[in-house]
Amino acid sequence: MAEARPENDQTTVTGIYEEHARFVWLTLQRIGVKPTDVADLAHDVFVVVQRRIGTFNNTSRMTTWLFAICLRVAANYRRRRTFSDAALRVHASEDAVQPPADELLERRQARADAERVLARLSLDKRAVFVMFEIENLSCQKISELMGIPIGTVCHSPGGWGQRSPRS
Repeated sequence: MAEARPENDQTTVTGIYEEHARFVWLTLQRIGVKPTDVADLAHDVFVVVQRRIGTFNNTSRMTTWLFAICLRVAANYRRRRTFSDAALRVHASEDAVQPPADELLERRQARADAERVLARLSLDKRAVFVMFEIENLSCQKISELMGIPIGTVCHSPGGWGQRSPRS
């Protein structure tokens, strides 16, 4: 007689969803997915989970595996968004109220500077940066979420963690 599994068992997609949906949602937000797109991308993550559940071998934590899936889904999203954002700008209405030209120039320059800096970072480093600098997560929490040594997070040459770690 087969033993019944609990519905939230982490070997089922339903169980993984019930246990880790919030983690996936927050991870996508932290790595730069627009709030209006998080729900769609979270769905995409769990579609990947459904397809790849047989490849999870328990050698890492479930959150580490999910984090890697989130990174790949977000990278694909960024590539698609870059093209669609450019198309939207081309079709934007010229009747929209515009701030003064000098303010627009400053904003564009600041955005371009930030995008240049962030573009130089790998998706993993960007995720660490966002979690530490924007989300104010501790080095320990980032280490756990990413499945990397705490020294990699807090003592990196890039300077993250140079100030005292937050709890």
